[in-house]
Amino acid sequence: MFDNILVPTDGSDCSQAAVGYAADLARLYDARVHALCVVDSRTLENAPQYDQIKKEREEVAERTCNDISVSDVPVEQAVRTDIPHKAILRYTTEQDIDLIVMGTHGRTGVERYLLGSVTEKVVRLSDVPVLTVKAEEDSEDTYPYTDILVPTDGSEGSEAAIGPAVDVASIYDARLHALSVIDTMAMGVDVRSGAIFEALEESAQCAVETIEEQATQASVSAVETAIEHGNPYRGIHSYVEEHDIDLVVMGTHGRSGIERYLLGSVAEKTVRTSPVPVMTVRRPE
Repeated sequence: MFDNILVPTDGSDCSQAAVGYAADLARLYDARVHALCVVDSRTLENAPQYDQIKKEREEVAERTCNDISVSDVPVEQAVRTDIPHKAILRYTTEQDIDLIVMGTHGRTGVERYLLGSVTEKVVRLSDVPVLTVKAEEDSEDTYPYTDILVPTDGSEGSEAAIGPAVDVASIYDARLHALSVIDTMAMGVDVRSGAIFEALEESAQCAVETIEEQATQASVSAVETAIEHGNPYRGIHSYVEEHDIDLVVMGTHGRSGIERYLLGSVAEKTVRTSPVPVMTVRRPE
């Protein structure tokens, strides 16, 4: 599934947090890693400055490649000059990238480095899966993955995540968790009785069973399903902590135009606050 993996880096702790995750995936998938540094074209004023910045970016890319090559993973380095998120997306298309692995800031951190808003834009606009990894001093690597969570509401957007989640669970021999959180809060009333609630329960059950069936067909070693009630984002967060989840894989809306900037509140909140890495997968348009 993943033959070419892209790691955008600016030399910050934030971006470096993604390197180990990319290398581990590449090792298991027998993939090539691409280390990309971007010179932000909006900050350039004259040629001498450009030469110096480009040289610094080349050194950052080289250090990242050296870090990755320790894992005996093939790696390529590249430096581009452009608006960062545009350069990342353009490189993804040009090099047939299958997965982007990026660092994000800690939940309370100040956006001191380049890859803050950049990561958010890439997550919202990328046509390939994006794995976001937090850089926090007290956090530990969660790979190799042993427990992977796939939140689902049965929509086409959420179903886009099933294939990648099943594949990663299979290659890591991990347990796959399928979770559907029924958003009773959005109804404005207590709907835990009557036809509406029964329909929601049935839909949620069907959604998790779809994941279970695909995982079983792919010979995933263990599958667990769960249906919760309440706020979906909070339900996902609680499940992650209660079941020692190492990775969340979830779908985003397959939209075009300005709507592509609306990731979906549940996915967006999960990416921003999850204590473990989150892989977002866009439904093909």
